[in-house]
Amino acid sequence: MEDIPQPASEPYSVGEKVQIYIESADPDSKYNNMICEVLEVFTDDLGTETKRNTDSYSYILLNIESDEDLPISFRHRDLVPFDDSQ
Repeated sequence: MEDIPQPASEPYSVGEKVQIYIESADPDSKYNNMICEVLEVFTDDLGTETKRNTDSYSYILLNIESDEDLPISFRHRDLVPFDDSQ
């Protein structure tokens, strides 16, 4: 069975590196596997509805390779920690 990367158990912070991990069926799948830096962190009340604290977080990201801001934000569940020592 394939190891599926999991989101961090805590919210990401500005400056952290993350990797986008979304399904190929997702309309934004062109961003899958992209390595990014967190530029901004937003919160809403989705976590209250789902009873999962991290569901309240979404992020504005910078594509590290192109040095461009991504035109959409991503939810916490769409991101996994990036370990640049790999």
